[in-house]
Amino acid sequence: MPTTTSISLADLDLFEKGAPWDAFAELRAKSPVHWSDETDGGSGFHSVLRYHDIVKVLRDSETFTSERFTNLEEVDAEQEEARRSLIETDGTRHRAMRRLLQGEFTPSAVAKYETFLRGLTATTLDTAFAKKEFDFLEEVAADFPIRVLARLLDVPDSDIGKLIKWGNEMVGNTDPEHARLLISDPESEKYRLVPFRSPAALELFAYGDELKKQRQGHNGTDLVSLLVNTTPIDNIPLTDRDFHTNFLLLVVAGNETTRQTIAHTMNNLINNPEVLAFLQENPDKIPWAVEEFLRYASPIYHFRRTATRDVELNGVDIKKGQKVVSWFASGNRDPEVFKNPDMLDVLRMPNEHMTFGRGGPHMCLGNALARIELIIMFEDLISRIDTMELTGEIDYLRSNFINGVKRMPVRVTTR
Repeated sequence: MPTTTSISLADLDLFEKGAPWDAFAELRAKSPVHWSDETDGGSGFHSVLRYHDIVKVLRDSETFTSERFTNLEEVDAEQEEARRSLIETDGTRHRAMRRLLQGEFTPSAVAKYETFLRGLTATTLDTAFAKKEFDFLEEVAADFPIRVLARLLDVPDSDIGKLIKWGNEMVGNTDPEHARLLISDPESEKYRLVPFRSPAALELFAYGDELKKQRQGHNGTDLVSLLVNTTPIDNIPLTDRDFHTNFLLLVVAGNETTRQTIAHTMNNLINNPEVLAFLQENPDKIPWAVEEFLRYASPIYHFRRTATRDVELNGVDIKKGQKVVSWFASGNRDPEVFKNPDMLDVLRMPNEHMTFGRGGPHMCLGNALARIELIIMFEDLISRIDTMELTGEIDYLRSNFINGVKRMPVRVTTR
């Protein structure tokens, strides 16, 4: 399947130093629906690089389904049945499952956490800034959202370390540093029926089962209690599998996007000191600036769909059953939609970024929570710092799924 450029978005080496923005730009210009072969046994995939094409894919779940799974790994029917969660479900069942949880993630629902979030932010920053030199990823970006998640799940802070470790192992299943067992390792076949082919998923399932036992039959309002004690509106009760996979989804999704957005944004502010100075002088602009933080960070590179029929997209023929990958990170830098897309412009308006998706049934359920977390974090952080600088190189996750920071050593001076 010939293309006008030899870039392969299946090549993890392309992502070792962070997002390959130049490669995305070349593909948008020369091969906006681009074929990549896979060398790990996969059948290859079409990448969708332009904003408006991505929106078409996201909004047409009948043609581009999530039911065949949303990452690049190809799974058989047995694996689909064993691993399916909310994000791998379409249609009536998807709407019912989403409705089960969405009440806890509306703007009005998350607003009730503001006092808690402000106190938590202050504590996180107090602890980190007292050290003067620290790993921003570990001490700030990772610490804050996981503590919010612990509150939503109603689990003790003493369990936070385990949740971080399990999450790192699963989303880092292509990175030798994070993964106990790489997804490419033949030994991962033992775990083919659990998400990410990771032994960490089984440990997280066991942890969730203990919580389930404690909460079943009670009237708690935490997310675990909702999963355990509520029947979706389609009147199909959750199975044990449904509980496992959706509990895992909450743990991973409730932490990863916000963590990485915080880390990338701080790095972007370090690299754009005039923007930091502007926000220090105009703190009322921070709530809107958060939209640009999200666009510019693009913490999730892509989500996959599968074509349910032969279809043409931007002049390219896509065959039924082929993988179609929407690259949100590329869409967020599309110059047809965003003027000067490689510039951090905190007054950009409109700013219809696609970090949470862009419409369609699978738009991120937790987007309101992520926004309020980011607003509160950067209102406090920006008001405190005089300078922040990197004291070493940033280490990035070896992944073409998560635009992830592993380490970010900094030195801070405060006002």
